[in-house]
Amino acid sequence: MLHFLVAESETLDQREARRAHAGKSSGESYAATLAQLRPDADITIVAPADDDAEIMDAAAIGAFDAVFVTGSPLHVYDDTPEVRRQIAFMRTVFASGTPSFGSCAGLQLAVAAAGGKVRKMPERMEAGVARRITATEAGRDHPLLAGRPPSWDAPAIHGDEVEELPAGAVLLAGNGVTAIQAAEIRHDGGTFWGVQYHPELAPGEIAIALRRQAADLIEADLARNDDEVEAMAARLDALNDAPDRRSASWALGVDRSFAEETTRRLELTNFLDHMVRSDGSN
Repeated sequence: MLHFLVAESETLDQREARRAHAGKSSGESYAATLAQLRPDADITIVAPADDDAEIMDAAAIGAFDAVFVTGSPLHVYDDTPEVRRQIAFMRTVFASGTPSFGSCAGLQLAVAAAGGKVRKMPERMEAGVARRITATEAGRDHPLLAGRPPSWDAPAIHGDEVEELPAGAVLLAGNGVTAIQAAEIRHDGGTFWGVQYHPELAPGEIAIALRRQAADLIEADLARNDDEVEAMAARLDALNDAPDRRSASWALGVDRSFAEETTRRLELTNFLDHMVRSDGSN
């Protein structure tokens, strides 16, 4: 049996707020996706940011076949106890040698833990759809992006981004909004694959996030008012409810690779296929 560790990047208050709006915390959403991809896996969720969280050493993390680090509203560049605990956890993940994968803040935490830099996006947010993500020369031959076309769209919502990858990391993809959309980081004996977007989330979950962050979207000039945010969220909901309906894809300007669950989750599937042994060893 496979054993997965899902690390919540949210604080307790953030988890409760997300459950109130979306029905699940980020870690619970991640675990639900992983359970669909690998139904035989045993999945443990931890919250390293919590002040009463059990501190896991490298041996404890090494007992798992893979670690997954979620997105969250956490700002990696803030010097808070919650951030320090998260970064310390990620450094232990690297030291354990356990393969790891992260989305959005998960990528940013791995970057910070390995010595890179994260910043608030200087101009705007990227929200709803990350468009025209393009593989680098290294990314075109990397197994994380196997099956991706030269350019693709993905679910996304973030106001922070990676400013500088740590030494030895490999940039795999970027777009016109965020230069670092996918990367591989090898550090202290561990390997991490990460993306700035959200292959684990369905369009309806992104719609919920847009509604929650409507004020931020308006401030970033992505929408003029709440009605425009709602219109975008409604289009995502429509695609979520009817992924085969061409009009739903057309309204968002996306193709079937965004609409279909299998292709939307491709990076997660590639990680599981290439980095996690089916017999439960890595």
